Amino acid sequence: MPACGQPAQPSRGTWQHGCVTAATHSTLFPQVPDSADAVLDGLDPEQREVATALRGPVCVLAGAGTGKTRAITHRIAYGVRAGILHPSSVLAVTFTNRAAGEMRGRLRQLGAGGVQARTFHSAALRQLQYFWPKAIGGSMPRLVDRKAQLVADAAAACRIRLDRGELRDVTAEIEWSKVTQTVPADYAPAAAKAGRETPRDPAEIAQLYAAYEDVKRERAVIDFEDVLLLTVAVLQDRHDIAEQVRAQYQHFVVDEYQDVSPLQQRLLELWLGDRDNLCVVGDASQTIYSFTGATPDHLLDFRTRHPDATVVKLVRDYRSTPQVVHLANGLLAQAKGRAADHRLELVSQRAPGPEPVYTEYTDEPAEAEGAARRIRELMDSGVPAAEIAVLFRTNAQSETYEQALADAGVPYQLRGAERFFDRPEVRKAGVALRGAARFGGNDSLLDDAVDLPSQVRAVLSGDGWTPQPPAGSGAVRERWESLAALVNLAQDFAAAKPGATLADLVAELDERANAQHAPTVQGVTLASLHSAKGLEWDVVFLVGVAEGMMPITYAKTDQQIEEERRLLYVGVTRARERLHVSWALSRSPGGRPNRRPSRFLDGLRPGSTATTGRTAASSAGGIERGTPGTRGSAPRRVQRTPARCRVCGRTLTDAGEMKLMRCDDCPSDMNEGLYERLREWRADQARRSGQPAFCVFTDRTLMAIAETAPDDEHELARIPGVGMRKLNRYGADVLAICAGQFAERDTDQD
Repeated sequence: MPACGQPAQPSRGTWQHGCVTAATHSTLFPQVPDSADAVLDGLDPEQREVATALRGPVCVLAGAGTGKTRAITHRIAYGVRAGILHPSSVLAVTFTNRAAGEMRGRLRQLGAGGVQARTFHSAALRQLQYFWPKAIGGSMPRLVDRKAQLVADAAAACRIRLDRGELRDVTAEIEWSKVTQTVPADYAPAAAKAGRETPRDPAEIAQLYAAYEDVKRERAVIDFEDVLLLTVAVLQDRHDIAEQVRAQYQHFVVDEYQDVSPLQQRLLELWLGDRDNLCVVGDASQTIYSFTGATPDHLLDFRTRHPDATVVKLVRDYRSTPQVVHLANGLLAQAKGRAADHRLELVSQRAPGPEPVYTEYTDEPAEAEGAARRIRELMDSGVPAAEIAVLFRTNAQSETYEQALADAGVPYQLRGAERFFDRPEVRKAGVALRGAARFGGNDSLLDDAVDLPSQVRAVLSGDGWTPQPPAGSGAVRERWESLAALVNLAQDFAAAKPGATLADLVAELDERANAQHAPTVQGVTLASLHSAKGLEWDVVFLVGVAEGMMPITYAKTDQQIEEERRLLYVGVTRARERLHVSWALSRSPGGRPNRRPSRFLDGLRPGSTATTGRTAASSAGGIERGTPGTRGSAPRRVQRTPARCRVCGRTLTDAGEMKLMRCDDCPSDMNEGLYERLREWRADQARRSGQPAFCVFTDRTLMAIAETAPDDEHELARIPGVGMRKLNRYGADVLAICAGQFAERDTDQD
């Protein structure tokens, strides 16, 4: 049998052996496969099923390291090479430009160039740019890539002052609102229902959100969420444009399906129309972005929406050793909730490796020094620095590890975070401390400060440090963590050098900053667990795995706790061969050892016992085939009958005529007064929600309503252009207007 990675075609049994590690670790082909069947060579049975199931709905439940990208790219390539799929008719959607680029590269290597692999936003933007002149007219508004300045201008207009952290958090709340299709007027109840920790009073955020939409409209700009919202609006209200898009794309593949938002799901449904040639891939156990609006419900409900779907479960883990996989499975075995009930039991396909190493340290500096020492030993034994990662829960933890690695002479690189001393709040704090060191005798803040730590606390209190951390997560919390790290550093410095002054501390900070401003080199990766998603290394150090950090202190609800568990699971499954898990009993040297290892390790680390008493159901690998014609809780879509004019009976093909349910030249029985009242109401709704008027209802839909004058929701729902979402949102108002009651209702609301 050819050696692993060689161009010769492997046998059908190759997937059973160590060679198949290439399924996830390296996917480069020396040459393009010479036939469609050759594309399937080397796939395991479940991956092969994914690749050959080219008709109807397909759901791929893919555990970490099981070769999901390999399976779906080979699926597309096999369909193209076999002549079943035309390259230009396939749209593959993922969540990052990096992942989309990687997918396009793999498809080219498999001889399937020309397939569109894009992010949701990229695909929607291309469609919106193309159809804007036809759907709306004129030139498309400028797309802004950063919201912060617009949010700041909106805050100024509302006379609300936001610091940098609050600005970032309010921006995140606006983004969450838009991807969950929440308008400003509904923000407060929606945030409460979702259990969100809001950075400001919800009423203030709603006010800022509305002002932000006003600023955008005044400046004729749109943001990235608007791209999705407007594309959805165009496809919903312009049947002809929707059909043109559907004629272009016949087959859809969605990666990381557990991360889709309600808005992205709606866009996908509009792309599909009444068709079901859809393949989705995801893992509910890797849902770690619910705070941005992502939900695994669409993945878990796929079989309900598509009773005849083929479900393929990928559980053969080609990335990690059996020892790492055993720990990953153990973490999820004690999980709770819906995602846990659908967890996948991974089965390692690699040779055995070392057991995970669990280490308890007296304090955080000792933990960082211990990790740095072990990393140095690994590098000296021949492990490349680029194949080692240190993963932590928050970016504020990086400074201790930056310093420890620098002291050990270990090169490192930060991923997804600024260097500690480059962070704006740390720079600003340094300026304040330097000023206090020079002119502190004239600063009343320092009058009651009796030692170095109290002086630092007094100075940083003016920059936002408080004895207790702020509630919730986000930028405000991260900013506080950075300042708290400086306070802790001052305490440690004073303990190590009794009698040290504020000037001595400033000199120490300058020395540390200078040492870490060396040119960036390829080295050990320092990253938060969130930014490590989608990556892998030979050796992973999971640090700070203690209560209060994992799960994080502000995770209160069962859902938040379970997301923290999934986050640790993602961290564990980044390791190919070696895994080091550590925690510290106290924060600083000499501190009270009142910390304990994370509850997630109970029953898994040596000497501990499980505390949950519950083992979730698990799913083995395999294939489940739906039964055509079966009925689940969601009925299958039926073919629509031709639309006919309600006046003359002629078959209608024009989208506008289909909305009116009559020919343009047939007589209209429209109630002109009702139509004008509907237009006035629509203008008010558009102003309140910050959307174009046609996003509420198009003129044709309003005309159809005015002609029909529906008496109940059933009649209103039958009018083209009134879907369930709009019926739920606007139905009561529209029916009240039709009944002549809206003026009285509106007065009561005012």
